[in-house]
Amino acid sequence: MIVARSILKVRKIIKKAKEKKKIVGFVPTMGALHLGHLSLIRKAKKECDFVVVSIFVNPIQFGPQEDYKRYPRPFKKDKKILEEEKVDLLFYPTAKVMYPQNFSTYVEEVSLSKYLCGKFRLGHFRGVTTVVAKLFNIVSPDISYFGQKDFQQAQIIKRMVRDLNFPVKIKVLPIVREKDGLAMSSRNSYLTSSERKKAAFLYQSLKKAKVLIKQKENPQKIRQVVIRFIKEKIPESKIDYVEVADPSTLESLKTIRKNQKVLVALAVHVGGARLIDNILVKI
Repeated sequence: MIVARSILKVRKIIKKAKEKKKIVGFVPTMGALHLGHLSLIRKAKKECDFVVVSIFVNPIQFGPQEDYKRYPRPFKKDKKILEEEKVDLLFYPTAKVMYPQNFSTYVEEVSLSKYLCGKFRLGHFRGVTTVVAKLFNIVSPDISYFGQKDFQQAQIIKRMVRDLNFPVKIKVLPIVREKDGLAMSSRNSYLTSSERKKAAFLYQSLKKAKVLIKQKENPQKIRQVVIRFIKEKIPESKIDYVEVADPSTLESLKTIRKNQKVLVALAVHVGGARLIDNILVKI
């Protein structure tokens, strides 16, 4: 595996791969790799001839009171994992490489970003779209892989790719969960053992929502039941949102129609971790 820290080096390596007609797969990450990341990397390995992974904790997607400084950065462990997965190229830039002095150009999606996490993490998705646009320009992937856990992020990136004519196919893969259902996340490491056990109730709350959707309950009632369940099981938690939404627009649903796909999404603070999760349900 080649480790590149400069943009020029990445472009030279990708150019050679493209000259050999290789399909380039790309998995952008912030490191602290877990099985969710590995599911994306393994899919890329199956479908592509040359696989690139980036590790970059992107400062511009964190708010001033968020966890940029304490976000886990176990680079040696991550590098070993990527070597074992036989990744071809690891791009590991510094913030100065990605954002040179007087950097002042941003990419912003203004519709899907208004909902869900966008209400609570102002400027977050502008940071995401800017860094992903830059990474796509640097890596020039044919296919890029994202996880469904970050459903809103994946939808926004799909929209950006469509709107700005990026020649890359976006693939979104299912959430990888722990045995008790907790969605795998780098931020799970913030949880104490007691908080970790309680965090599993978040997925149980989504399963309750699924049953209610199948029973044709209205979205308002579903939200109320999920919120009540979370507050009962994790009384110390702070709920940012529980939403029953249209997965294509991310707008809250007032009614649910037959043959409709429904997104149930939540963001909940448990201890020092802000955890997000979601499920898609088809009526």
